[in-house]
Amino acid sequence: MKTSKLPKRVYGVTLLFITLSGFGQMPIFKRYYIADITGFGWLAQFYITHSIHYITAAVLLAMAGYWTVSFLIEKQPMSSLTHLGRVKAGLILGLVVTGGLMVVKNLAGVYFSHAAIHLMDLLHLGLCMALLAVSGISLFTRTPWMRR
Repeated sequence: MKTSKLPKRVYGVTLLFITLSGFGQMPIFKRYYIADITGFGWLAQFYITHSIHYITAAVLLAMAGYWTVSFLIEKQPMSSLTHLGRVKAGLILGLVVTGGLMVVKNLAGVYFSHAAIHLMDLLHLGLCMALLAVSGISLFTRTPWMRR
């Protein structure tokens, strides 16, 4: 049975925009004059990148939830995931947890120590970079998430 390429494309576009908007919340695009290139000015606008990050995070959460429920309903064994598929799933879970904690820290009345905030920021950034590296490896080696 041939599967649709649409979910893969949506995942790729989501990963692209969530990464761009995440890095856009740091001032690197303005600092290194990338935002001065025609069409890239939005990368230096914090509230725009913040909104895009939250929207694409919601899309990523929806996709992860859908795939998790589908995986459980079909009762597939964990061995059906490739090694890179397990690593990607673990990295996405880590990003969901750290991202969720970072959302919670922004709520009124919630306090995290400065050390905890720095740890969450660095862990979230590290997990993002690791996911990009693993995704690049799987794209280059053409390794799918699931064994056929």
